[in-house]
Amino acid sequence: MAQILWFENYQPADAPVLGGKNTSLGTLLAAGLPVPPGFAVSADCYRKALAEGGIGGQLDALMAAVDPHDPASVAAAGSRARALIGSLDVPPGLADAIRAAYAELCSRCGGDDVPVAVRSSATCEDQPDASFAGEHDTYLWVRGGDPVVDGVLRCWASLFTDRGIAYRLERGYGRAAVAMSVGVQQMVRPRAAGVAFTLNPLNGDRSQIAIDASWGFGEAVVSGEVTPDNFLVDKVMGTITRRTISAKTTEYRLTDRDAVTAVPVEDSRQRVSCLTDDEIAAVARLARRAEKHYRCPQDVEWALDGPAGDVVLLQSRPETVWSRRPRTAAPCNADPITSMVQTLLRQTPGKPEGSC
Repeated sequence: MAQILWFENYQPADAPVLGGKNTSLGTLLAAGLPVPPGFAVSADCYRKALAEGGIGGQLDALMAAVDPHDPASVAAAGSRARALIGSLDVPPGLADAIRAAYAELCSRCGGDDVPVAVRSSATCEDQPDASFAGEHDTYLWVRGGDPVVDGVLRCWASLFTDRGIAYRLERGYGRAAVAMSVGVQQMVRPRAAGVAFTLNPLNGDRSQIAIDASWGFGEAVVSGEVTPDNFLVDKVMGTITRRTISAKTTEYRLTDRDAVTAVPVEDSRQRVSCLTDDEIAAVARLARRAEKHYRCPQDVEWALDGPAGDVVLLQSRPETVWSRRPRTAAPCNADPITSMVQTLLRQTPGKPEGSC
């Protein structure tokens, strides 16, 4: 397995060393869906770095001693594990390969120091029974070869976040069974972003697509920091059957310091829909295409890219709540203003991941 694999060259045989997120990006591109370009650092690189650094046994011992029901035990083990990985030097050959791949990505994108997202992609995540959403780290608007290498190391360490450890042990994933691949993907600078579910998370109705959307990067939506606009779209007719425009008080925006930061939304935009009807329809169509390709309900992250507002997909993972239940739609008595993301946050141990 090569150290670096470009998303457009993805083959199904690569999946075991690319993790859920990178596998999804490669699969979406192969299916002809719009995905920003990028490459993956194989999980074998993580395994090799641990072996060369001589810390594999220490990590095994830390995880073996963790009591997943004791937050203090989890926190202590996580802190020590992250420090061990943070003390590693990325092997020189791998560091050179990452810098070279980043330089190639810049060339393909027609610029110098192109901003990228450095995204964790654990080999255990995005399974039908466990999404691991929000358990591992993503770093936004990273520029330069050395910062990208550093981002890879930090993503490796995030395999041992407190939430990640607890969720993994709860789901029966031992440390030896998981490793961390890392995706490096050209950033978009969205006017609006969010998530879409190819069923109604409030009642499991598979005839609907539910869209949550807010201004700027998608972090405010997927972290639950803002109550987003919400739209329900009929899958067959493509009509918008319900819309709720919320007071969107916070957005993540690129600041003058070249960092993505939470800032207040101006009063004049807070109660204005962040999507037009045509944009809602475009998001719904792409979510539906992802569902058709995977042949199961999907939880999709999307963004409006560039001045034209073209919709791009940033992630698609199996929906893990209603998909495991009998296909009967119970009446929904929930408050219609309730965010779809907030509904899932109450039903799953992890938070949806921020990757936009």
